[in-house]
Amino acid sequence: MAENDAMPTLPKKCGPYISSVTSRGMNLVIRGVVLFFIGVFLALVLNLLQIQRNVTLFPPDVITSIFSSAWWVPPCCGTASAVIGLLYPCMDRHLGEPHKFKREWSSVMRCVAVFVGINHASAKVDFANNIQLSLTLAALSIGLWWTFDRSRSGFGLGVGIAFLATLVSQLLVYNGVYQYTSPDFLYVRSWLPCIFFAGGITMGNIGRQLAMVSLK
Repeated sequence: MAENDAMPTLPKKCGPYISSVTSRGMNLVIRGVVLFFIGVFLALVLNLLQIQRNVTLFPPDVITSIFSSAWWVPPCCGTASAVIGLLYPCMDRHLGEPHKFKREWSSVMRCVAVFVGINHASAKVDFANNIQLSLTLAALSIGLWWTFDRSRSGFGLGVGIAFLATLVSQLLVYNGVYQYTSPDFLYVRSWLPCIFFAGGITMGNIGRQLAMVSLK
């Protein structure tokens, strides 16, 4: 018994996730950088899709990137993605309700695929009017939340993100930074909040997965 008591207690090993980093500050930095680059990549791909279908129009003097997008769009989306991805697990801890629904990378990848599909539908699928398109995208976005999240905090943050992002977009369009073709909702398209809601849920799931600790 004395020998067993003298043996040092070894720390538990963590799984192959970023949360295995010992320093909490370094953990946040690494997760933030990863989320930033994910947001930049998705912004380039999705913005290219919108521009090709003439959904968004940028002035010629600000078109500088290889994807024919304003230079400030990817960094802004990357920063927003980092904030959202870090905010979701932080909110889970604050509310004392850890998110345990479908916590695996395969589910996160499917969520990203559905989000890209929703964006693809907004640009490619032709509807009789904007109301039908908006209702369809709203149903798809809520379905994405129900399939991959189902948390009250996730839904609330998604709604808040959609509201703030739509407001910022309206201010940018009002000041002539860019514009939407056929705007039908205060300078923007009525389905835009649905896209922002789905994007918030998607980046939140990525952030939660990066923050997950797998003890062995």
